[in-house]
Amino acid sequence: MLLRLYRSKDLDGVLDLFYRAVHGCCARDYTQAQLDAWAPQNPDRSRWQKTLTQHYSLVVEGEGGLAAFGDLDGSYLDRLYVHPDCRGQGLAALLVDALEARALQGGVKVLRTDASITALPFFLARGYRVVREQQVKRGEQTLTNYALEREL
Repeated sequence: MLLRLYRSKDLDGVLDLFYRAVHGCCARDYTQAQLDAWAPQNPDRSRWQKTLTQHYSLVVEGEGGLAAFGDLDGSYLDRLYVHPDCRGQGLAALLVDALEARALQGGVKVLRTDASITALPFFLARGYRVVREQQVKRGEQTLTNYALEREL
């Protein structure tokens, strides 16, 4: 596995990984309609490309393609997704370690993120604390997630 910076040519792999991660890992916590609203088959490619290139974005590349990705926007850990076939290999921890280190280098004292029901135990185990439970609209669907923060 290779941890590296995101490149524009990674967009298709990132979008495919995002779709598979949401639909493959979060089905026990969200309905099919919620999953479809969160990770549609045809996301806004230009919006994704823009944010991934503007943020500090990392990917983990495996033999079969992208295995995980995450990105940091200042003091906000924006996205963190692992391909369902690569769960349990420590890739989320690898990414968060790198993103937290980058935040520290930038002088960030408190890192924030919004975590799904599925991801909440991972972040709690890393020392993040729940600030509040949230109801987030995605199209016609409302999804529960959690605003979290961690002192670095």
